[in-house]
Amino acid sequence: MTHLQISAVQLDDLDDLLAFEEQNRAFFEASINARPGTYYCREGVAEAIVQARQDAEADRGYQFLIRDNRELVGRVNLHRVQRAYFNCAELGYRVGARFNGRGIARAAVAQVLQRAFGELQLSRIEANARPQNTGSVRVLEASGFSCYGHSRRSFLLHGEWFDRLHYECHGPLQR
Repeated sequence: MTHLQISAVQLDDLDDLLAFEEQNRAFFEASINARPGTYYCREGVAEAIVQARQDAEADRGYQFLIRDNRELVGRVNLHRVQRAYFNCAELGYRVGARFNGRGIARAAVAQVLQRAFGELQLSRIEANARPQNTGSVRVLEASGFSCYGHSRRSFLLHGEWFDRLHYECHGPLQR
């Protein structure tokens, strides 16, 4: 993980991103709701990239790819950006199945928090994790997030309701 970096998703990433999503589809869909089937083709991923670029330009969200020595190993994003009075966003991330357990998510979260509290001038980042997802809980807590709530039966996956833990991380006070 010596050369881990995050970068904003671009149309040039289309082939790598499609391959990554196809390779990890079953792995991701075991723990998050499935994307529409139309996503898993060049046109579907291209549309998603264009939407991500538009969201970034409008300050609604920021999607980054995680690369380790140029290999696409995951994604990290800030979505649901709220500016007026809040200056906050919600964090999401996913790391490919064969890259789990290597500290990639933690390193990527550290990089995106630096960007969020720096150039993006956000004040608070929120995240959610199911209590059963001990890997994500560890990543969030090791990254400086504090748990501030627990919602019961608030996430539906494969016909079953799950609880969620709610986390927050604050940047330096801005005036």
